[in-house]
Amino acid sequence: MDTITNGRLEKVLVGGHFAVTGELGPPKHCGTEGMKKNIGHLKGSVDAANITDNQTAVVRISSLGTAAILMEEGLEPVMQMTVRDRNRIAMQSDVLGAGALGIPNLLCLTGDHQSLGNHPGSKGVYDLDSMQLLQMVKNMRDEAKFCNGDEIKFPPKLFIGAVWSPFSEPLDLRVPRLAKKIGAGADFIQTQGIFDVEKFADKMEEVRELGLHKKTNIMAGVIPVKSVGAARYMQKFVSGLDIPNELINRLKAADDVKKEGINISIEILERLQEIEGVAGAHIMAIMWEEKIPEITERAGLLPRPVV
Repeated sequence: MDTITNGRLEKVLVGGHFAVTGELGPPKHCGTEGMKKNIGHLKGSVDAANITDNQTAVVRISSLGTAAILMEEGLEPVMQMTVRDRNRIAMQSDVLGAGALGIPNLLCLTGDHQSLGNHPGSKGVYDLDSMQLLQMVKNMRDEAKFCNGDEIKFPPKLFIGAVWSPFSEPLDLRVPRLAKKIGAGADFIQTQGIFDVEKFADKMEEVRELGLHKKTNIMAGVIPVKSVGAARYMQKFVSGLDIPNELINRLKAADDVKKEGINISIEILERLQEIEGVAGAHIMAIMWEEKIPEITERAGLLPRPVV
């Protein structure tokens, strides 16, 4: 099967290997020493790393700028782009910038609402929604056209991703919405964090019934948990997360909560690999990047395949 880009993530997925991505949050300053240290933790343990786009609506180094740094450091980026902060002119400009820099992967999403961040009075743009962003990038790539119909002489070559939250309400719309994102142009999907693997397996059965797993590459999200408080917070306040009480009780009973959180993540990763239609995992260990090598090794995901 031909590939769109020369990117490692796409090659791993197209080759039928179980792909692994990590995540990096750019700093709120221009210093890159800490970020480069985290890049070192991920290199060799993941196929690519997501670069968040002003996550939690807090100002940080841009995802485009950070992705360029990752390229220089030898770690493949998945550049995230939200519709919150840019109109279609700015978004298409950044897409061209990513293409010109050779950034192979772009993840399209809405973004955390600006009222949640450190500039709550800022104006959200939302010129397009995430579905329209997907379609726009796909048309720029495949049709070599801007969204106004003008032709692009040298179009960007990008492996296009989207996010999926299997347990957000209303639950009966989750799989149909996934189908719409795939139809809009998602070459790969990264899910919200999975804690209840049995429930996720049931959702994947619905996905397989529609044949959606054959039309895209679904990567299940895994969030290593550091503390009981963090688990309770996510259970109550983070949309789309379904954290069983049994998991929280297990953390409460542990002598070493952090160690048990790692053990749980590894168990989840092992079970996810057994679900038909799951093509990879997206490990979200922001502020805990140094644990990625241990998690991937103990889950049987190292060494990464040669492609």
